[in-house]
Amino acid sequence: MSLQIEQRFLGNVFILQCTGRIVLGEELTSLESALQTVVREFHRIVLNVAGVTRVDSSGVGLFVRYVANLRKRGGDLRLACPPKFITEILEITLLSKVIDSYATEQDAILSFLRQPAAPGEGDYSGHHVLVVDRSPDLGAFVRAVLGRRGYDVRLASLVSDAKILLQVQPVEYILVGPGTPQLPAATILASLKNIAPKAIALQLTPEFRTFDAHQAAELLIEMFQQGE
Repeated sequence: MSLQIEQRFLGNVFILQCTGRIVLGEELTSLESALQTVVREFHRIVLNVAGVTRVDSSGVGLFVRYVANLRKRGGDLRLACPPKFITEILEITLLSKVIDSYATEQDAILSFLRQPAAPGEGDYSGHHVLVVDRSPDLGAFVRAVLGRRGYDVRLASLVSDAKILLQVQPVEYILVGPGTPQLPAATILASLKNIAPKAIALQLTPEFRTFDAHQAAELLIEMFQQGE
């Protein structure tokens, strides 16, 4: 079975969910290519290996290499949901002392979220904003516009991820984007407000994605000025 990789982000954590084999050849090349892209922006990576059926020595070597490289940059790569055979490989090779692994994906994510932010990462004196949307591009745009005005913008791809983040990182604003198809925006906001009742809830309409950059930036700024 070829390797399938699903990607998403949560705050300063990037999650790669792997299904299939991590072995020398096309599969390993695919995973390394994904990791190379991710580490350009993220230094904290969770590799969910629940669906992995085989890992060879080259695959384990890739894990070790990225753990070492990311730790030099103040980050890490951590495994989530390792099957029994992966746990046994790590124990037999004594790599369980090198690679951190967690029984659940949520535990792995929380292990990062509970760490202090790296210098310059989320280092703002202004309000904290949680943006919930599947699109990393929309999140990057909102972060760029609001970040220049002193806001600390945190991103979550999924509503379930947003709930995890809110457990450990309070926010003053929750902004739901148009790329959250699981539930109506009003329902999403209501479920998140249960966790952060004092947060100001805002949402972007589907038309937001069609606005030119200047118009979209003006709308964002206006929304947050009205909320203050």
